[in-house]
Amino acid sequence: MSPLRTPGWLAGSVRNKLLAMALLPLLVAFPLLVLVLLAWSSTAYDRLLITKVRSDLAVANGYFQQVLAEVGSGTRGVARSRALADALRSPGQRNTLEQQLAVDRELLQLDFLALYDPEGRPLARALPAGLSSADAGHAQAAMPAPVLEAVDRTGIHRQAQLMRLEALELQALAPHLMQQVNIPLVPTRNAAPAERDTETRAMVVLSALPVRDAQGRTVALLAGGMLLNQNLGFIDHINRIVYPDDALPFGSRGTATLFLDDVRITTNVRLFQDQRAIGTRVSQTVRETVLAEGRTWLDRAFVVNDWYVSAYDPLVDAQGRRIGMLYVGFTEAPFTLLRYAMLGVIGLIFLGVMAMSAWFSLRWARSIFQPVEQMNRTMQRIEDGHTGARVGPLAARDELGALAGHLDELLDAIEDKTEALQRWADELDRKVAERTEELQASNASLQLAQAQLVKSEKLAAIGQLTASIAHEINNPIAVMQGNLDLMRETLGPQAGSVKDELTLLDQQVERMRIIVTQLLQYARPTEFGGYVTALDLNRTVADSLVLVAHLLSQTRILVERDLQATRPVGMNRQELQQVVINLLINAIQAMPDGGRLTLVTRDHEDGSGASLWVKDEGPGLSAAARERLFRPFFTTKNDGNGLGLWISQGLVERYGGHIEAGNHADAPGAWFCVRLLTEPVATAPADTGNGRPGQLAS
Repeated sequence: MSPLRTPGWLAGSVRNKLLAMALLPLLVAFPLLVLVLLAWSSTAYDRLLITKVRSDLAVANGYFQQVLAEVGSGTRGVARSRALADALRSPGQRNTLEQQLAVDRELLQLDFLALYDPEGRPLARALPAGLSSADAGHAQAAMPAPVLEAVDRTGIHRQAQLMRLEALELQALAPHLMQQVNIPLVPTRNAAPAERDTETRAMVVLSALPVRDAQGRTVALLAGGMLLNQNLGFIDHINRIVYPDDALPFGSRGTATLFLDDVRITTNVRLFQDQRAIGTRVSQTVRETVLAEGRTWLDRAFVVNDWYVSAYDPLVDAQGRRIGMLYVGFTEAPFTLLRYAMLGVIGLIFLGVMAMSAWFSLRWARSIFQPVEQMNRTMQRIEDGHTGARVGPLAARDELGALAGHLDELLDAIEDKTEALQRWADELDRKVAERTEELQASNASLQLAQAQLVKSEKLAAIGQLTASIAHEINNPIAVMQGNLDLMRETLGPQAGSVKDELTLLDQQVERMRIIVTQLLQYARPTEFGGYVTALDLNRTVADSLVLVAHLLSQTRILVERDLQATRPVGMNRQELQQVVINLLINAIQAMPDGGRLTLVTRDHEDGSGASLWVKDEGPGLSAAARERLFRPFFTTKNDGNGLGLWISQGLVERYGGHIEAGNHADAPGAWFCVRLLTEPVATAPADTGNGRPGQLAS
């Protein structure tokens, strides 16, 4: 990527650079600052409006909860009143009850108040003035099932509850309120599609309580409450509480609304001049946020015919179902105009500041670039060969005047010092080059000595350890072999019945002796070497599987073979079998819950030998395990000694091969690859850096 190039008109003139430096903060930084301020003020103003409407919603919610509490406490007071108890015991019970209920309903300003027997059969109800029980049509209907289920028989609820009733249920409860229920739906922009054209359901504030006698027995059920459909007095009262006169500045109008689902059932939002927007519906976005997700909406929204800063809160019934919404908001346009006016004033102020700053910056820049231009002309004359050119005295008494004087002094000294500096520079370069060569030679010798010392210490420690282990194991091996021979002599002909078992013990003792010999090989690698034979790699793998068959039989591991190697490999048979068995046991232990064990053999493409892959479906190798995998005494098993892979790698490397390990790229599990040569290459003992000693092949 090429560096940013300075324009030619700017690169060739200090005057232009100083002017650009003086005007750049004004032309770039000031506008950016204005934009940042505008963005911040716009965001802060929006947050202020959202905070305002959130507090308005809290006030409306508080009043709504107060209404629920008043309806609940009022109905509870009627249910426990002495007057109602006396009316229930009076001879002319029905008329007395209706009169008493009418007085209580009027006092509590409820829309309905009805009394039923404990099974929900009607006893009496408070009816509007001029309407008798005979004229009420369904006045004698039983208590609707949802209301009967909502009776607070525990007495622990202090508030009334919201309830959504079907038209027939409301007609049975309060037939005189049916004219307020049917609300034609008005087509509304952005609303969710609807199949019905009329809202016939009702949202009521309901308190249903048992009436008990002195002995605590339920003698009646009392249901009272308010209908919220087209309850204009109720919603206007909320609006007056939230938005009293002159509460909103700049002519903004505050509104409040109650929704049944997404339909406005009572509101003071106007559809036209004098017509309220009852029957209009909320947008689909708000419906999904509030009713479907149960979250409060705090944002600007298009309400009927104008943009409002709006807040919608879900309303739930006693079962926690979202049945409607409570809305408050105010028109956004007056606040938007105020915001634009404030931003315009801020812009004008910044523009004036920029103009004044530019005028002062240009004057100050001129006092800087004029002396600089004079010094530049002097330097150009010197470059042209006029070595006697000087700046001379300047009118400026600041740092630039002093700089011009120093420049003249410097020009006087340059000729005298140039040759001396060049001579010193050449001498210094020569000494630095000589010292660098000495340091490089010393550093290489130090690194070589350090590597040899580490290698010697490792080999010495490993040799001492393995020789000690071999000595301690050889003694019990000799005892075991001697006892086996004594058993054969003692048993005589009877030893034939356990001939196979004794032979197996001989083989295992011999195998232990070979392992001890291999341990000694790490202590004295040049004194030991296995007999190298040309081995069939596929046959060796098959024989090794037979030896671990007892382990496989105890697992749910499926063995898959893909043995296609044809070239023989040069190695000691027992040592190769030891390596393969060790890898098989590791793979089996990596899959305690079962899995697939895959064995693959292939010839090398260059004809040098063959390779064996052992793949499992275990948890795989971690990064830390892969780094230390072939180091002695490193193990991830509680019962392991950490020598298996170390010894296996040493055995394979003795014959010029090596072992690799890794994880599957697209599946769980690890893989180990043993690469062997047809004609083994002798390798001298060497430390490979990972704790494995090198070996010498026989």
